[in-house]
Amino acid sequence: MFFDFEAIPKKERYKLVVSTVVPRPIAWLVTQDAEGRTNAAPYSFFNVFSNDPVVVGIGVGARGMGGEEGPELKDTFANIQATGEFALCLVNENTAEAMNVTGADYPPGVDELAKAGLTATPCSKIRVPRIAESPVALECRLWKTIPIGTHNLVLGEVLAINIRDDCMLDPARHYVDTPRLGMVGRMHGSGWYARTTDRFELPRVTPEQVEARQKDR
Repeated sequence: MFFDFEAIPKKERYKLVVSTVVPRPIAWLVTQDAEGRTNAAPYSFFNVFSNDPVVVGIGVGARGMGGEEGPELKDTFANIQATGEFALCLVNENTAEAMNVTGADYPPGVDELAKAGLTATPCSKIRVPRIAESPVALECRLWKTIPIGTHNLVLGEVLAINIRDDCMLDPARHYVDTPRLGMVGRMHGSGWYARTTDRFELPRVTPEQVEARQKDR
């Protein structure tokens, strides 16, 4: 089926994209306002885009996605603009239920971490805290924001990473036990997720190996 995005409403475009671009990694975006109050919200419009410097990107939508009254900035984006810092805490299967709780549409000033029974613990490079229960937390400094319709693309430079001790295979060589992290990914619809326990290995090949295989067929 062919769908012309210029001919269908934004809600329908959204449904098509989030049902096909899957699975998407999920991370809490932890921020603080100018008074030091913490906000935490899960995002799946998120990934890493560069390794030197390490830069991550998060698509932060406007509250209500910009309805008839116009877009209103979410607390998350307003906080990032105010402080220039944020922590990205990845979600695994053990924290998925808590992630779902923090995704509820609470009014400004509510402590989502307390509602979900999560623990804020200090970061090392930024003033914003990270979530202790998360197996991986990225400490980030705002690099750039780019407005995209009713979203803002937040690009952050990763200053440090916190990985749970038992998820390291060899700290000296920076080898991570990725399967032990137990990450989950966002799928389609309003409540579908995927585990990362169903894996298959496909080693990278050289052009010479590809050519040799084709000759053997």
